[in-house]
Order: sequence, then structure tokens, then C-alpha cells
Amino acid sequence: MVPSDSGFLLLDADLNLLASNDPALQILCFPSEASRIKQPKVLLADRVRTALLDHQHHDRRVFVREILSGKRRYICKTFQVNCIGHASLHIAFAVVLERAVAGCLTTTELSEQFALTHRECETVEYLLQGLTSKEIASRMNISPNTVKAFLRLVMVKMKVSTRSGIAGKITGPRSSN
Repeated sequence: MVPSDSGFLLLDADLNLLASNDPALQILCFPSEASRIKQPKVLLADRVRTALLDHQHHDRRVFVREILSGKRRYICKTFQVNCIGHASLHIAFAVVLERAVAGCLTTTELSEQFALTHRECETVEYLLQGLTSKEIASRMNISPNTVKAFLRLVMVKMKVSTRSGIAGKITGPRSSN
């Protein structure tokens, strides 16, 4: 279940907006007031393409992992949804925008503070979502052994010895390595 203050968007395969909730509009239209937006579907469709897509990946659709709305940081979680229609299988995307926990390091801060690669940061993000190595491997299209290797490298770089140690370093008080 999506928390009431989290934004939710449902998109079709062409990234057309199928459904959304009020918090999604509030997050994506800031600093404007959501009540003043005359065509919310048009605004949200534009923001999906401009703010939520990672434009570094021209060959495939990749969504950003976090966005800023004013001074608030939101974690962008995207899920591919397979919708079975009458004649064929349709692919859609569910996007959840959750307010980031205060005190938690951003992906950029993680990368800079601990010299983590993009794939190591991605692995850590999935770990923080509570996924198992097998689930992380499935999301990243790699083997579970590769996930374990990434996690070992992260542990060495963060100077911790457990998966929970990684989470503690990220969500605990900010410290220099």
C-alpha cells in the first residue's frame, strides 16, 4: 500500500498517464499550487518526460532514482507492470514518489563519500528497500553472486562487515569515512 503522502503514477508503455493521485501532482507541480493547475494530466505527462526520466540512457527507458521538489527530496521507485489484455500483454509502469528519510545519504553523496560505482549504489538502494540478493539480481539483470560481490565491495569501502552495517552507515548520523 502506498502511504497517503506518497505520489503515485500509472503509465502505459508509451509513458502516457493512466492514473495518478493528488500527492503526485503536488510533488511534481511545486512551487505552483496543485489547485491552480488547469490541466493536471498535461502537466504530469510533461513532468514524467522531463523530471522522471533519466536522459543519460537514450537506448532504453530508465527513471531517475530521486527528485527534488523544493527543498524536499523524493525517492522515485519504478515498477514494471505486465497487464494482461484481451489479445496481448501490455507493459505499463507504476511510479511511487516517497519522501526521503531525513539524515539518509543521497545516491550522489554515497558515491562521493565512499567512492561507490553506479552499480554499487544501485545495489545499495535495493538493499535499503529490503530486497534479498536474489531479488536485487532479478531487478538488475545480474546473477545473485554478482550482487554479493557488489555488497562485499561496498562493505570494504564503507568499512563495515554486514549488510545491516551498510544500512546503518547510510541512515545513521553523517560521518566522514
